[in-house]
This record gives sequence, C-alpha cells and structure tokens, in this order.
Amino acid sequence: MTRKIKMRIWRGNSETGSLQDVSVDANEGEVVLDVIHRVQATQMGDLAVRWNCKAGKCGSCSVEINGKPRLACMTQMASFAEDETITVTPLRAFPVIKDLVTDVSFNYKKAMEIPSFEPPADLKPGEARMQQIDVERSQEFRKCIECFLCQDTCHVIRDHEENKKSFAGPRFFIRIAELDMHPLDMLRNRKQKAQEEHGLGMCNITKCCTEVCPEHIRITDNAIIPMKERVVDVKYDPVRWLGSKIRRREEVL
Repeated sequence: MTRKIKMRIWRGNSETGSLQDVSVDANEGEVVLDVIHRVQATQMGDLAVRWNCKAGKCGSCSVEINGKPRLACMTQMASFAEDETITVTPLRAFPVIKDLVTDVSFNYKKAMEIPSFEPPADLKPGEARMQQIDVERSQEFRKCIECFLCQDTCHVIRDHEENKKSFAGPRFFIRIAELDMHPLDMLRNRKQKAQEEHGLGMCNITKCCTEVCPEHIRITDNAIIPMKERVVDVKYDPVRWLGSKIRRREEVL
C-alpha cells in the first residue's frame, strides 16, 4: 500500500541552509532512507545523503529525524502517523558539508588520541589466554558501529563547541573502558588519561547517549559509570594515596 507523506528536508551547506517541504510516496515496509532516495531520484537530484549498507551495521546514514539522532535505514515509516510531517536534518553536533552530510572527522581525530592495546612484552603469538567472563565483559562495547549518534546527542559536545578540544565523548569512553577491562592490556594509566586528557569528568551521566544507541550498548551504566568509579578509587582512596606516598619516599631513599 502506498501513501503520500510530507517531509521537511534540510538543504544547504556550512554557510547557509533551510528546511524544504516535499510530498512523496511511501510504500509499505519502507524506511526513511528509502523515501529519501525516492526524493533524490524524483525531486531533488542534487540532494546529498550519506549511506552504505542499508542494514544498520555501517553507521553511515546517521541523521536527525524529528529532532532525534537516528539511523535513516533503521527508522520505519510505519512508526509515524499518517498525517505527520517528518523532518530530516543533519547531525547538529558536527559541521555540515552539504544537505544531510556532516563532517565527522572530529571523531577520527579523537580515536587517534587513544593509545592502542598494549599486550605483555613476553607474550608470543598464540599464547594469549582469557577467561570467558573477561571476553563477555567487553564484548558489548565491540558492537559499536561508529554511527556517532551518541556523540551527536551528548550535550557536552552538541551545545558547547569549545569542549571538543578536551572531551572525547561517549563513543571513546567505551573504547577506553574496553581496553581498561582487558586483562592482558599492560597500559595501566587509562583511567587517569580518561579523566585528565579525555574529559571523563565532564560527563554528567544523563544517559542520552545510551538512549540513541542503535546497538543498545549500555554506554552509561556499563562503561562510563564504572570508569568514573575507578578514577575515584585511584585518585581519592586514602589507602591508595598513602601507598603512593610510601613508594615515592622509598624511591627517594
């Protein structure tokens, strides 16, 4: 069954732009990306939209639909009322390149700032061993498809451009947490780096990142909050503090 729907699509570039109204057919079982492609094919031939797999696994088609960060390929047209106008805009937290395409290079720069996995120096190929519980503990974080919806909805980045220099964002907090939980990772100062270099303390755990994650990763509960707790243990636990003072004194002597 085909029905006419009304859409408002943002058109423009980094300097100027506006919402344009369009009426287009939508067929039963289609998603928002299908309808955007129909608009592109029939009415707006130069409409720019980023997409790749159309299966919710590449993260390319991230946009804001009625103000909420979502994957266009995973948003069913049936989820909207028949008389509802669907507004599609680019990710607000990142600079617009053209129309619905944004420059998300900020995220790749942040990824390069995080030290990679550091295995034991004497570990030979094939000798790595882990308990199953340790595998399962961080497996959730490896489901990330880097759609950057969590980055877009995080108000620390979204509403404060000046924070981008010192704040990595939820996508990279789960990366740090994954490595910090790995029993074979030898880089022991990830917790301190998360706090001092990547802005972990700026997160006030509103859970908005968890709400928009298409892979249903519990970013806040399973990564950010445990990382915050570990930072507190390292920096403010009186026993640890006393132990560090004793070690320093022994090194001097």
